[in-house]
Amino acid sequence: TIKQEFKGIDEHDHLVMSTDLDGRLPAVPLGSTVQIKPYKEIHQYSRNFIISSSSCNYTITSPDGDVQTRSYQWRQSIIFQTCPYDEAGWAGATLTTQQLSVDQIFVMFDANNHLIRYAMSNKIGPIHSSLLEQNPCFSGRHGCDINAVCTPGEGVRFSCECTAGFAGDGRYCHEENRPVDHCQRGSHDCDVPQRALCRYTGGSAYICSCLPGFEGNGRGCRDVDECQQQDRCHAEASCSNTQGSFTCQCRPGFHGDGFHCSPTFSEREKTRCEQQRASAVADSDVPFSFRPRPTVGRYVPRCDERGAYEPTQCHQSIGQCWCVDANGQEVPNTRTGPHSSPPLCIDQAVTPAPIGPTPRPDVQPIAPGAYLLFAQSGKIEHVPLDGYIMRREEAKPLLHVPDRVVIAVAYDCVEKMVYWTDITGPAISKASLTGGDIYVCSSSELQSPEGIAIDHVARLLFWTDSTRDTIEVSKLDGSHRRVLFDTDLVNPRPIVTNPAYGRLYWADWNRDGPKIEMSNMDGTGRVVLVKDNLALPNGLTFDYENQQLCWADAGTRKVECMDPHRQLRRNIVEGIQYPFALVSFGRNLYYTDWRREAVVAVDRHLGKETEEFLPQKRSRLYGITTTATQCPQVYNYCADNGGCSHLCLPRLGGLSCRCPDATDGQCEEKVL
Repeated sequence: TIKQEFKGIDEHDHLVMSTDLDGRLPAVPLGSTVQIKPYKEIHQYSRNFIISSSSCNYTITSPDGDVQTRSYQWRQSIIFQTCPYDEAGWAGATLTTQQLSVDQIFVMFDANNHLIRYAMSNKIGPIHSSLLEQNPCFSGRHGCDINAVCTPGEGVRFSCECTAGFAGDGRYCHEENRPVDHCQRGSHDCDVPQRALCRYTGGSAYICSCLPGFEGNGRGCRDVDECQQQDRCHAEASCSNTQGSFTCQCRPGFHGDGFHCSPTFSEREKTRCEQQRASAVADSDVPFSFRPRPTVGRYVPRCDERGAYEPTQCHQSIGQCWCVDANGQEVPNTRTGPHSSPPLCIDQAVTPAPIGPTPRPDVQPIAPGAYLLFAQSGKIEHVPLDGYIMRREEAKPLLHVPDRVVIAVAYDCVEKMVYWTDITGPAISKASLTGGDIYVCSSSELQSPEGIAIDHVARLLFWTDSTRDTIEVSKLDGSHRRVLFDTDLVNPRPIVTNPAYGRLYWADWNRDGPKIEMSNMDGTGRVVLVKDNLALPNGLTFDYENQQLCWADAGTRKVECMDPHRQLRRNIVEGIQYPFALVSFGRNLYYTDWRREAVVAVDRHLGKETEEFLPQKRSRLYGITTTATQCPQVYNYCADNGGCSHLCLPRLGGLSCRCPDATDGQCEEKVL
């Protein structure tokens, strides 16, 4: 017996209900899967009462492949109150019998968060007619604005009309006498998003511009054939033009990514992903227990050109996507539903080792000056800066680590060292910009270190681990390691420091509750700075000079900044593509973009994009930082370790002496 009471809409516009369950359920062995096939129910209506019943079969597949078929009977009674002032309208306005059709059911238990995730697809309409089922007003596929009313017409026809207080054509409604951001609403006349970018310029104005790889006036963009340009691909590769880009493929007898091709000596074996894909495509009778998810239809994994699992996997029949690791296993808390954008997944596959001798992964020395450093899979590249202009023709790799996936990068201006995290080791490492070997700072008890930050004054290293759901600190050499936070974190990624105030900032792109938080570096004073109007706050940076915290959001497609002291927030630029990491340098903000596969410069004062850098090899770009010619002139109480025996952690107006998690008993904690 299941009793549900619906209590109306709360102040957050959420439907509130309580559920009571009483009785027993059939025993299902641990690890089994249950499948309920599509079914239909007949609902009988009266003025204040609805009853329905159905009888369905379901199958239970145990981990050893044993399949059982069981059945259940479902009787439902719904009691509700009609409008007391509608004495004559009920019988004529509502059908007395309707049919409910359920064609998709999905349930998954999230053991990490103790949640049951549930989704289903259903339609309701007359038994002998499909008009109401097909009309977009009833199916929800009308496309009317949230501030509009959908009115069904004959057959599948319908109309949208803005409600009182709003103006527009019904598909796009805005408050009367207020400016309209046509770029955000999609009511512009720019070319489609796959070819053009719409930039909001204030009021109700906007400009259209073609995306890289296309040319035109923004309202009409045509593809540029990159294959007509010389030296796009390796000499032993063929070039194929695509919309907005191009692909290179090594010729028969050679292997590689098309930009670098080597002779093939023997045919490689199929990878795990390729074997799973071939099995799913070839064998339509695979037992249900061996399928990756208990869903309707068949799941076929996506593999990249190297045979590795693509980081984002989707099941088309249920419209859900999720992230996977290098072994194809689902990453917790990343699954999105049919009406959500795909999750922001990191490519954890490693670059295959080249054939022949492998050079030492030493740092190639660079001349003094200001540079942008950014990660691209198994390497870190640098681009010289001339003022705010990227000298793109002088860009080249600083460091090669071909068996690693580098995620975040940070720079220590005192010792001129670059630090980075990789998730394939996993490890946190560093190397000098003047050349030399790589030094591993930490490699134990790491799972997915994705964000990294440095306090160059207190000589501290901070990082986030999105699998352990922790924020940790250590000395720059990895010693005296301590967990600062291990609660209320789901998907922590970017992290930055403000040494002058002893502050720490980080973002959590948890889809159910994204937020940007702040604390003192000693772990005290933790508060949520931003939680409204966020979706995927993936990039974070702090401008020491202007005391501004800025972030790039891949969900809202905005770059925003705020004064964390006065909490004044403002938009910098809107309509960006898919940012990953962000860094501040003077008046400019630079971010890496996954869709454009580029480094993009934004003038924060003008509020617009000013420049773009496309690496020679096109693939996803990850972390980004800058190398300044001199350190910011800031100070905190831990400049000389503050008299602490182990960790000196700054805070606003003082310091805390803290012990590492692993201590020899000779450590003393105190607050000064």
